Amino acid sequence: MEEKISRMKELIDILNKASEVYYQGKDEIMSNFEYDKLYDELSALEKEEGVVMAGSPTQRVGYEVLSELPKENHPSPMLSLDKTKDVSALAAWLGDKEGLLSWKMDGLTIVLTYDDGKITKAVTRGNGQTGEVITNNAKVFKNIPLNVPFKGHMVLRGEAVISYSEFKRINALLSEEEQYKNPRNLCSGSVRQLNNEITARRNVEFYAFALVEAEGEDFNNSQECKMKFMEKQGFQVVEYKRVTSKTVPEEVKNFAEKITSNDFPSDGLVLLFDDIAYGDSLGRTAKFPRNAIAFKWADETADTKLLDVEWSASRTGLINPIAVFEPVELEGTTVSRASVHNLSIVKQLKLGVGDTVRVYKANMIIPQIAENLTMSDSLIIPDRCPVCGEPTSVHEENGVSVLMCDNPMCLAKKIKSISHFVSRDAMNIDGMSEATIEKFIAHGILHELADIFRLENHKDTIVNMEGFGEKSYEKLENAANKAKHTTVAKFIYSLGVPNIGLSNAKMICRSFDNDIERIRNATAEELVEIDGVGEVIAESFVSFFNEKAVNDIVDELLEIIEFENEEISNEQEDMAGINFVITGSVNHFANRNEVKALIEKRGGKVTGSVTSKTNYLINNDNMSSSTKNKKAKELNIPIITEDEFINMYGIEL
Repeated sequence: MEEKISRMKELIDILNKASEVYYQGKDEIMSNFEYDKLYDELSALEKEEGVVMAGSPTQRVGYEVLSELPKENHPSPMLSLDKTKDVSALAAWLGDKEGLLSWKMDGLTIVLTYDDGKITKAVTRGNGQTGEVITNNAKVFKNIPLNVPFKGHMVLRGEAVISYSEFKRINALLSEEEQYKNPRNLCSGSVRQLNNEITARRNVEFYAFALVEAEGEDFNNSQECKMKFMEKQGFQVVEYKRVTSKTVPEEVKNFAEKITSNDFPSDGLVLLFDDIAYGDSLGRTAKFPRNAIAFKWADETADTKLLDVEWSASRTGLINPIAVFEPVELEGTTVSRASVHNLSIVKQLKLGVGDTVRVYKANMIIPQIAENLTMSDSLIIPDRCPVCGEPTSVHEENGVSVLMCDNPMCLAKKIKSISHFVSRDAMNIDGMSEATIEKFIAHGILHELADIFRLENHKDTIVNMEGFGEKSYEKLENAANKAKHTTVAKFIYSLGVPNIGLSNAKMICRSFDNDIERIRNATAEELVEIDGVGEVIAESFVSFFNEKAVNDIVDELLEIIEFENEEISNEQEDMAGINFVITGSVNHFANRNEVKALIEKRGGKVTGSVTSKTNYLINNDNMSSSTKNKKAKELNIPIITEDEFINMYGIEL
């Protein structure tokens, strides 16, 4: 028994760590296949020994949330569902009752409340007991009704999801290290934004799946009647089929056939008793309600030979492993490659070229390695970057081991620096996307930043490149010429000085009267005298401009760029020397960035954390238990609302 208890503790630690990384971050340390396998092993041991440890994932729903959104307790616990992968067991569970079989959407569960026909509250599932209030974000979901015909008190649950096509579109806009691993993580991050403008751009969709309450309505003891009621209110209801134990196998097959063509992510099906009273009479366990059960696809697997692991360098030096194996048929398509994500998974799988690996498609879509049958653990981790040939090193990031190229001049990293240089807040060269930068580097058009302003030397090459033409070239050339006239602050920011944002660049440049030579030769002592510039920023700045390579780049650019004068009006000076921190949602401005821009325009500064140098914390919820509120109260820093801020400075909206 002692050995089994020890194994249970080990499994709890492994599973909890995997869940923490999965739910709070954008990475993974094990596949879903492996997680389910270990979870089932733990569950079996708990039943066998009659022992359940504190903190076991079999007894908990989700993890504590870490954002600064307001928290709220759910009136009743939001439980997860018991599950099976056996179709016959699913049919047997239904017995002689009728049920509703629907998609189990793979997103973020949201509880919506409506009163007097209007949405009044939206709360995430959170840890099952406490969720985050995301009302402003829910209002910008792609398909959510803000007003409904029903005028009573109504509460319903549904899943916020991001489609596969939207997932690909958003990831294409991000640098490789910023990209999300799957639509579920992207959806979680999008729904829980403090700035709902970002949520709106992500095209989050909402699928209603359960009506909790509709004051005064009679649903004839039928869950299907509830579904139809939600449809009449304007909600997109999760697709479902009415089934009996005899029709369950056929309908499961019908759902399975749709997976490869579906644009939305799902990780199985849900079977719910249609008879409301009967379902309620069954009660619940500590973790599972008994009126519904989840069906998870029995993954189709195939054994194949690992031929190679390719190492793909990213723009910040992250080097990603990609498994290449002999082609196999899975879920109707041929697959031969799968991302291994990071070194942690490489080590967990004990990979080696020539090993026999078992592969599957996560949610019947994304190729993954389920397990390594050989486990030779002979894979050689490259000690040289595949792009520049310089040494690599292993870094630990949030408990995950990753391989990095530490060469600051690596060609893969140039894409990142050039992308920053041309970005909107920097030189603002419209049309110079990361994809374009990659093409220009590959064609030998870009070697240094100054080459961006010499595109005329490569006109014929650019015009004849795939995706380009005369008009595209002219647009890009005009944007580059326009960017030759900029401010000193934007120029300094565009260089990518570590720890220097645009607001810091503006303060530093203003303190040196926008004299570029004084700025680039500033000492740490001079810099720390500037209000808001600490030793870390000062040292980063001085160290950056002490590099000969940096000064060579600056000298070359200064032969091309002309600086414009920044006019500072009296209005802009009324916040000079005042440090603000903004937290929570805003009501009168489009988003917090708009507040920040106004403060900086009028000479103030906005920082990300509350310190003794902070003058005001702007927060519409001054009773919030957020870290920033607590810190402000500890330091006796005034917490003001948005309205108080507007009145204090006579801001006209």
